[in-house]
Amino acid sequence: MTLKNFKPTTPSQRGTILVDKSNLWKGKPVKSLVTKLISTGGRNNAGRITSRRMGGGAKRKYRVIDFKRNKTGIEGEVIRIEYDPNRTAFISLIKYRDGEYRYILAPQNLSVGNKIISDEKAEINEGNCLPIKNIPVGTYIHNIELKPGSGGQLSRSAGTFAQIISKDITFSQIRLSSREIRLINNNCLATIGVMSNSDNQNIKFGKAGRKRNLGFRPKVRGVVMNPIDHPHGGGEGKTSGGRDPVSPWGQSAKGLKTRKNKTTDKYIISRRKKRN
Repeated sequence: MTLKNFKPTTPSQRGTILVDKSNLWKGKPVKSLVTKLISTGGRNNAGRITSRRMGGGAKRKYRVIDFKRNKTGIEGEVIRIEYDPNRTAFISLIKYRDGEYRYILAPQNLSVGNKIISDEKAEINEGNCLPIKNIPVGTYIHNIELKPGSGGQLSRSAGTFAQIISKDITFSQIRLSSREIRLINNNCLATIGVMSNSDNQNIKFGKAGRKRNLGFRPKVRGVVMNPIDHPHGGGEGKTSGGRDPVSPWGQSAKGLKTRKNKTTDKYIISRRKKRN
């Protein structure tokens, strides 16, 4: 995909850079592959905010994506490439030989009319899905399972990919986009190719309203609040809080580790690089 610049006829358009979606399907999604999506506004069943800075935004319908790719041995054809408001990558509508339609995550070089298949002995082509044990070392993959049959969970965002760097009898070493190296069972399925819409990281919204349309609410710094609203609040003039950075509930914001379930740490060979 290419990026789209705008003539600065308004102040917001001067800095706006968006992804050109002119080649995508412009109609509605397949009705049988769509379910309702209820907006929570970041609130739980008691009506209390549990995730801040969420709310509003345009109404969406959820497209049911085939993450498991469990329709084995039946070839499908790419009917169209569509925009999905629920994810950064694009999706492809697949029509299989038996007449069934499914949505899958669209790889970068998949185009209308291409044939795909999910099978143990499938060819190493974009969009084909097969077990990691049958994929050559060095191949770019996405939509990777963590457990056999659980459905793809890794490398599903726009422009992401993973690479097989070595294989063993039971596990393969996979390098993710974050540079983390992880052991994945050889029987787990993965899809060939790099995820679509790699230019998503280069877009500039240009105005606050476009961010609000995506369901984001304003972020207010704690130091400009009152003492009752945040531990950093209060003080005379521009004070910096007077204490270590914390959340509104007093939890440290300087790298405190909160992860409890560490049973999968044994599968991580090399951690992702920390930001400077």
